[in-house]
Amino acid sequence: MTDLLSASGDAAAADVEVLVVGVFSGEDAPVLPESLAGVDAGFGGRLATQLAALGNTGGASSLTRLPAPDGVAASLVYAVGLGDADDLDDETLRRAAGTAVRAAFGKATVAIAFEGDPEATATGAILGAYKFEGFKTEGGGDAAPGSIAVYGASEDAIVRALVVGESVALVKDWVSAPANLLRPPTFAIEIEQAAAAAGLEVEILDAEALSAGGYGGVLAVGGGSSAEPRLVRLSYRPEGARKHIALVGKGITFDSGGYSIKPAAGMWEMKFDMAGAAAVVGATIAAAKLGLAVNVTCTVALAENLVSGTAYRPSDVLTIRNGMTVEILNTDAEGRLVLADALSRAVEDEPDAVYDVATLTGGQLIALGRRTMGLMGTDSETERLRRIGEETGEHGWPMPFPEDLVKLMESSIADVSQCAAGLKRDGHMIQGGIFLSKFVPEEIPWAHLDIAGPADSDSAHGYTAKGATAVPVRTLLALLEEHAG
Repeated sequence: MTDLLSASGDAAAADVEVLVVGVFSGEDAPVLPESLAGVDAGFGGRLATQLAALGNTGGASSLTRLPAPDGVAASLVYAVGLGDADDLDDETLRRAAGTAVRAAFGKATVAIAFEGDPEATATGAILGAYKFEGFKTEGGGDAAPGSIAVYGASEDAIVRALVVGESVALVKDWVSAPANLLRPPTFAIEIEQAAAAAGLEVEILDAEALSAGGYGGVLAVGGGSSAEPRLVRLSYRPEGARKHIALVGKGITFDSGGYSIKPAAGMWEMKFDMAGAAAVVGATIAAAKLGLAVNVTCTVALAENLVSGTAYRPSDVLTIRNGMTVEILNTDAEGRLVLADALSRAVEDEPDAVYDVATLTGGQLIALGRRTMGLMGTDSETERLRRIGEETGEHGWPMPFPEDLVKLMESSIADVSQCAAGLKRDGHMIQGGIFLSKFVPEEIPWAHLDIAGPADSDSAHGYTAKGATAVPVRTLLALLEEHAG
């Protein structure tokens, strides 16, 4: 991927297979920016008229393919709508670039000429170029373009876009991998290799170390599998950093639900249940590659939730790393247990803020749908993430911790119940956040990001292909950049 993206000069002179141009919306025909004067001249000054005749008036992410005229050094011209010129923003550019690149699969070279921020265009382009190679022995379909040039992009813009694209691709590859090929020990090794290549320090705790360290949640959840659980810690310590941020991720490499077993329909999607761990690792690696001036410690708990004679049961009482006891009512609410251990370990380092990411609850999908994260925790941090998510296109919405739901999490035999007494589904997403709050001291700013829906897309759109999305890697990276600043 390192050689995929580059800067480009004059759009009209781009010697490529596909030249992508951005046009703005107009009443009867698209409006061409002045920068496309040379391209329009190649069409005899009739580019807007031809697009209008084909039904493209510049609506955001609309796309029309045209054969390139003799005056333009390309085989094809793709005109992509950017919407109203007064409303142009980075997310519009990212989506438009991603739409164009996905439409150019099977083509060798692409150049993109858009108004607006070239870095946003470059980021959308490289995100759109992702394809999970899968395991087909033949007939894998069209390949992504081998070369993408972005008109007006600086070297710094290209470098950042490449780092983002590489980290997102790494996360998508992990999340898309079948569960038999990415069990906890294997995932830990792959994380170690990727992190070490970025210059990060890596610590891996195996089952023996987890037992010695009192990680009762991770051990219980992973106890039913022959592939023992792991806890992986990454450390990034740049010179001159003044703040320390802790990232925590849920890494359930496959979730059968345990004895509270899931329905067979849709269970195959549970290989995605490690998307939170993958995302925080990807963001940490990206921060290191960009040399951000902020200390980051990334803690991910990896386990496989299966059924066996050694699996944990409803009615069990577990002791978490911080000493708190938890009453188990549902073995399918396992993610919060491994996160409780990981959060407990993360706060021991006394970070300036903690952010955890997890495909935690089906309640998130019911409440907020597939494209909006549930945000819970300290008000300042959930609002910060909501704002940054609006900028990155990875939307989130803050949720409250109502008193009645807090009371539902009380246990008569342990310090806290794993989920609501009587397995009440009231505010199911919020229950998860309330439980996790027990493992973060009030004085430490904290936010929990529930990505059960956004981690996976059931259709392709903009720069997002069907399948794993790598949400919220870009939001976390922007968050770390803000803390560094």
